[in-house]
Amino acid sequence: MRKTVRNTVIGLLSATALAATPWLTAPATATPAAAPQATNKAAAEFTDNFDGPAGSGVDGSKWGVETGDNVNNHERQYYTDGNKNAALDGNGNLVITARKENPGNYNCWYGRCEYTSARLNTSQKFTTASGHVEARMKLPQGQGMWPAFWMLGNDIGSAGWPNCGEIDIMENVGFEPSTVHGTLHGPGYSGSGGIGAGYTLPNGGKFSDAFHTFAIDWSPNKITWSVDGNVYQTRTPADLNGNRWVFDHPFYIILNLAVGGYWPGDPDGNTSFPQQLVVDYVKVTGGS
Repeated sequence: MRKTVRNTVIGLLSATALAATPWLTAPATATPAAAPQATNKAAAEFTDNFDGPAGSGVDGSKWGVETGDNVNNHERQYYTDGNKNAALDGNGNLVITARKENPGNYNCWYGRCEYTSARLNTSQKFTTASGHVEARMKLPQGQGMWPAFWMLGNDIGSAGWPNCGEIDIMENVGFEPSTVHGTLHGPGYSGSGGIGAGYTLPNGGKFSDAFHTFAIDWSPNKITWSVDGNVYQTRTPADLNGNRWVFDHPFYIILNLAVGGYWPGDPDGNTSFPQQLVVDYVKVTGGS
């Protein structure tokens, strides 16, 4: 198994990055997810249904748009600003599009960038330290695609990564069209030592064929992952081999679609473009 670390990108709200989950992780047996606990008026709540005219950008009061490339993972894309690669479709969805083009003549770590895409986060706009965090999405397909729905501790500027903590709610790589991964990263269990598991759709289904719901239920000293309401892993401090649990403070949300890199590998002649990560909604209930 192997993992890499996403580097800080240069943008409006830059953040250090996602450490990839293992090449292969055995899926756990799925069980029905417990219903999220009732919330109260003081709870942190977040909802974006991505309603708006086709072609318009995301709500700037909820999302910041990052820009730049990523050398640490050897990803191939440049994350752009504006609505070229992240726009509403007019049907209640956010579409993050990876394109094999570079009209802005952006430069990447390897030279002139071959691809563009988008990365959004809620840093300085919304954070939570617990709750039910959920997104309904349809994933892209093809070799080299790497969509992710994840969270970083908001103390990353002072604590650094991985001390700030990272919660990967959903990652998918194109060579595993039927499997997604959920992982924790923190001090002593980051990169290839991250704590995680995979979930595989039954009957050969692919995550690019339909929308699926990816979620965590997060309470003090416990995080549970589910896909379409099926729980596939639960983690507590007992899983960290004596290392420190760093999931007891506010985190913010990130959505992105990377192209290429050490874990997914680069696109090949069978990869078609553009590719799209389609997000129906993102919501947080019962947060704190």
